Amino acid sequence: MAQTKTSQCAALPYRLTDGRPEVLLVTSRETKRWIIPKGWAKKSMGACAMAEREAFEEAGIKGRIDCAPVGSYRYEKRLDNGDSVECDVAVFLLRVTEMLDVWPEKGQRERRWMDPAEAAKLVSDDQLAPMLRQLENTLANGKRAAVRC
Repeated sequence: MAQTKTSQCAALPYRLTDGRPEVLLVTSRETKRWIIPKGWAKKSMGACAMAEREAFEEAGIKGRIDCAPVGSYRYEKRLDNGDSVECDVAVFLLRVTEMLDVWPEKGQRERRWMDPAEAAKLVSDDQLAPMLRQLENTLANGKRAAVRC
């Protein structure tokens, strides 16, 4: 049963290979599900800056983040105490420019580049999958990550 609704910020990391987008997914630490990097929103940090930080910590990537969210989705997050909370996740495009060999959560997660359609099949968040499938169209319509927070 959900207790409260809370906010998270996520990065949707991508790169262009031969003009086509690829998405970087990471595994969650405990269940090893494929996800995009995300974390709790903080009043002390802007949402896109928080998403950029989570991408660094969880996936070991840096890049150019678009400070206008590309979309949002909702999911139930299970907490350590067995309860759950309903999370609203704001998603920001992050065009990856650097992949690090060492990062804070390297030993806790796997990261993998893949086609957006494959990524959409692998994520368990039903509301995230359409964003992944539409990434090529989103980028073609001018929503490119070019603005730093």
